Amino acid sequence: MGKQPVKLKAVVYALSPFQQKIMPGLWKDLPEKIHHKVSENWISTILLLAPVIGTYSYAQYYQEREKLEHRF
Repeated sequence: MGKQPVKLKAVVYALSPFQQKIMPGLWKDLPEKIHHKVSENWISTILLLAPVIGTYSYAQYYQEREKLEHRF
């Protein structure tokens, strides 16, 4: 039961510096992809943005009210 050496082949992947089309599918039909993502996930977007916008608006309102409080 001796150890036998096993030959391993290494595979090296590299991009040619002259290759111009690295990711052609990424930019193909980009507006259509964005529209599909937004129309598919609009409820999640609303549930995410509503509390953030509401908190920001309340903070701005409170700060403005506090700033003007000393005038009256």
